[in-house]
Amino acid sequence: MSAVIDQPIVRTEAGSRAHEIWRVVRLHAVTPSVFFGIPWIILGSAWAVTIVIALIISSAGSGGEDIDGMRYSWAVLSPQWYLVAVGVQAVGLTLSFALGFGATRRDFWLGTSLMFVLVAVMFAVAIATLVQVEIATNGWWVGAHMFDALWYGQTNWLVDFYTTLSLQLLVLFLGAAVTTVFMRWRMRGMMFMLFGSILVLLAFVATVTWSNAWPAVFEWFAAIGLVGTFTVVLALAVVCAVGGYLVIRRATPR
Repeated sequence: MSAVIDQPIVRTEAGSRAHEIWRVVRLHAVTPSVFFGIPWIILGSAWAVTIVIALIISSAGSGGEDIDGMRYSWAVLSPQWYLVAVGVQAVGLTLSFALGFGATRRDFWLGTSLMFVLVAVMFAVAIATLVQVEIATNGWWVGAHMFDALWYGQTNWLVDFYTTLSLQLLVLFLGAAVTTVFMRWRMRGMMFMLFGSILVLLAFVATVTWSNAWPAVFEWFAAIGLVGTFTVVLALAVVCAVGGYLVIRRATPR
């Protein structure tokens, strides 16, 4: 009996926590179309429309400026608006199931964050690669600009990857963080957050306008460049991630 009592206790808590975090990732992946299907259907549809438009412009005898004008198309960002909703659903529709399966709120948030990172990395690799393919094929052999648009294609693959990764993480964590506010404080919290954000934005615009500081603001963004600007975007994503974790610890799912 004493030999049994004196045996050291082997703790497996760390291993079980890692298992719970990965189980949350698997829970999110139960319906893979949400993260990996619909965004690409949206992007593929936008690509098809872009190709048709390029063919119409070419067949009409137009070119040059008309084709170059496609560089200002936001079609490459078309899945981002849907992915904000994905961030909302990832928390609002999954938290109660994860808690029912024994995961803690910390496990859930870490697992959800890991899922967001995996999705963002995959999307960033694909977009950065498609930019290079479009450039190499001269716009899919018809002069179209779907991926080689906006800031994409101006530098190199790594910058396109970093900017896409930063933007992807922001939209996912923004949707998730907003959902935690609703789950914690319901509509009162949502209204407070909405009007608070509007007031902060208006105060910023008023301060910069009255001090005639808009040129300085634009010069600052020009000085930090593309990478610096999207580093700010990535920092906002981190703020949303940390803020969402702090709120979800006391959130009450329905």
